[in-house]
Amino acid sequence: MVRFFVAPEDLEREKVSLVGENAQHAKVLRLKPGETVLLCDGEGREAVCEVESTDGWLLHSMKRRESQSEAAIKVSVYMALPKADKLEHVIQKATELGAYEIVTFPSARCVSRPDEKSLKKKLERWEKIAASAAEQSGRGRIPKVLVLGSFSEALTRAAQADKALMFYEHEEALTLKMALSSGSYTTVSLLTGPEGGLEEAEVTQAREAGLQVCTLGKRILRCETAPLCALSAVMYDAGEF
Repeated sequence: MVRFFVAPEDLEREKVSLVGENAQHAKVLRLKPGETVLLCDGEGREAVCEVESTDGWLLHSMKRRESQSEAAIKVSVYMALPKADKLEHVIQKATELGAYEIVTFPSARCVSRPDEKSLKKKLERWEKIAASAAEQSGRGRIPKVLVLGSFSEALTRAAQADKALMFYEHEEALTLKMALSSGSYTTVSLLTGPEGGLEEAEVTQAREAGLQVCTLGKRILRCETAPLCALSAVMYDAGEF
């Protein structure tokens, strides 16, 4: 079913008119009166609607409900600021895989350290990438993209999840499978480092903050591969695949 993201208040109306890019998209799809479409508020609610008129793209709301395509668990991906456009790739794919939110932050070995002005522009682009990926993959919710000011702030926030996990290439004892099998969970935080990895002092700090430090196997994964690998494994373990 074709879906459109609209403002939350539009979802509460009996009749909604598509405007802007949504109207253009409806025109390209050649929607006809009587066809059924789905309106999503980007926050997990949706409405089944019928096209009433193509003049102004008027829709009639028939049924409101919770999104049928969202994961039962909330997985937050925490990724240290990478170089170039690697974060864009992670945002797109993590959204497709069902991430609840994507959070980026600076760490000791981060090469990329954008100033406030450029970071604002990047954040706008990242939010658009998340929205586009959510629409393409049939999500009912657009994951939030957040930028934190420090590594400590990221640890404090990540530690609030039922399963708060950090991945470190020199960890050998605790595997992701072991970490996930020790008790039930509905929220998960997955924290990974930048291209140069995490410093030992940061790993110690993470443990002290309450995160479990895990290995993702014997091979060294790129910074843009590790979070997607971990996210996929968690979704599989939770029965989402």
